[in-house]
Amino acid sequence: MNVFYTNRIEGNLAFLAEAEAKHLGKVMRKKVGDTIHLIDGVGGRYTGEIVELEKRSATIQVLEGSQEADPPARLHLAVAPPKNNSRLEWLLEKVTEIGVDEIWPFVSFHSERKIIKTERLEKILLAATKQSLKARLPRLHALQGFTELLDELVSLFPERVEKYIAYIDPQVNLHLQDNYSAGKDVVILIGPEGGFSAEEVALAKEKGFRPVSLGPARLRTETAGLVATTIVQLKNQTI
Repeated sequence: MNVFYTNRIEGNLAFLAEAEAKHLGKVMRKKVGDTIHLIDGVGGRYTGEIVELEKRSATIQVLEGSQEADPPARLHLAVAPPKNNSRLEWLLEKVTEIGVDEIWPFVSFHSERKIIKTERLEKILLAATKQSLKARLPRLHALQGFTELLDELVSLFPERVEKYIAYIDPQVNLHLQDNYSAGKDVVILIGPEGGFSAEEVALAKEKGFRPVSLGPARLRTETAGLVATTIVQLKNQTI
């Protein structure tokens, strides 16, 4: 089943933007009168009939709709983009398929990539959302510094939201799998290829983040992000 995305629904009419309209007509060869499936990115699923199809727009009459249940917990994944941009794209695609709510890219002491292509990443998030037949589109935040990120996360999320920083150290013997509480909203920090500095870990601990392990192996940034996401979602499936 193919689904199309719209963030504009007015009454019983849904309007597709240019990219989705082109895909509808030129790629999928749909025409006026055909029935299609829509998502709105915030949990809404719809079935509708094409009533107008132009080169840069399309209008859909909504026939029926439903709202996807809220997830048992919200996952906020904060990640330092890898040096190789394709690895970041891969990570965002995969965590979207598995289940992530918000992505917070940041620059830390060992970061080698300090610029990201936001528009391209948004397209990857949308494509992965549609491909996996999800109705919720993850939110991608603007790239920011590590200290600013911590301040924003602490101000936004109260103590009941669990906060972790993935860190490899002989003294870190707590594993995320054994410490994350299923059903709790969670924020997880994933560092760059060089890892977090000792000073960054100390600052994160001061802000209420608990250092945790993702296993004995040293993982690439994108692998660590994928592992953390998988652990959270697998535990939430047991609720």
